[in-house]
Amino acid sequence: MSRSTSADLDQAIRREYRHDRMLRVRDLGLAILTPVLLLIIWELLALVGVLDRRLFTPPSEIVVRAAEMTVSGQILPHVVATVARLASGFVLGAIVGIAVGLLMGLSRPMRAALAPTFTALYALPKIAILPLLLLIFGLTETPKVLSVAISVFFVVQINTLAGIVQIDDRTLEAARAYRATGWKLFRYVLLPAATPSIMTGLRVAAGMAVIVITAVEFVASDNGLGYLIWNSWQLFQPSTMFVGLITVSLIGAVVTGLIILLERAMVPWRSAGRSRRIREVGTR
Repeated sequence: MSRSTSADLDQAIRREYRHDRMLRVRDLGLAILTPVLLLIIWELLALVGVLDRRLFTPPSEIVVRAAEMTVSGQILPHVVATVARLASGFVLGAIVGIAVGLLMGLSRPMRAALAPTFTALYALPKIAILPLLLLIFGLTETPKVLSVAISVFFVVQINTLAGIVQIDDRTLEAARAYRATGWKLFRYVLLPAATPSIMTGLRVAAGMAVIVITAVEFVASDNGLGYLIWNSWQLFQPSTMFVGLITVSLIGAVVTGLIILLERAMVPWRSAGRSRRIREVGTR
């Protein structure tokens, strides 16, 4: 390869990297600007009277109320209670869901036996199971944690099973040709191939878990952010209600962000794929 050709390739690769970096900066800017713009519009509409301030508390007043609740320690016990239930239920449901999904994917008889039942149970609204759990375990923490765990279980199990089932037969044939069987086949072929689907399931389950724990706390708890939101509505305290709603949203965003970081660590070839494609463009 001549020096001029090599220089042209290096210049093309640098252009691709600069373009990719600019797109990332633009996307980050849009992600920050959009909610800020919506909050400004909300504040202005409340200021001019288009929105009823008694119902739609302006963001500035919500910030003041949030600061008051934080300084007084009023909101901290509710956050701790919700996060504890959410974390316990999510971890339990994810572990069992991954294990059952892998077993069903590896065992056709088990898949045939359990798939119809799980399909029927998945369609059942998870919050509808709460009365049964309350009858069995009473007004304890167990029904709240199990409600989250059951919701997470089905989403993760379905995605894990799909990740195993959709593996290309040619991949399995190639693995067997290299004498990959048993644990080696599972560790180096099946599990890595299913990991992207598992991580997708965890991301979807995270949002569902936040919804379920909030709904459960509406009706079966005397603390937690769901209780705070519902109690504020009953007492007609919209500013406190909005603080609870925003806090729930932030918790959901943090949980999803942690799963995205875990996905990048568990599936590094996804992020590396774009860099490889950029290099391939430069070598054409």
